[in-house]
Amino acid sequence: MVFLAITAQGLHDALDLVKPDSIAVWCGADAVSQEEFDKLRGQNLTRFTYALLGADEETMADALSTIEEHHPGERIWVEGAFFAKTSPEISALHPPTQDKC
Repeated sequence: MVFLAITAQGLHDALDLVKPDSIAVWCGADAVSQEEFDKLRGQNLTRFTYALLGADEETMADALSTIEEHHPGERIWVEGAFFAKTSPEISALHPPTQDKC
């Protein structure tokens, strides 16, 4: 299993749920600064060099394809913030919140 965190809060939650080196966690560049990412070495965390929050479908498809290349056959859990940001129907039900980590 692999977690793809979209927001800083999603990354924080994912890292709280997993033990280091047990489940891979990936995130966008906007979910954690490079400085904070460097402090998290050893957490089985991979950071894309580009943002994912509000990313278009092509960018998300590329991110998922990259994860699949590194973790073939594993289920990928994607934080729902991506869909809330891109789907007006979902955004109306779940307005975005201020992320704090």
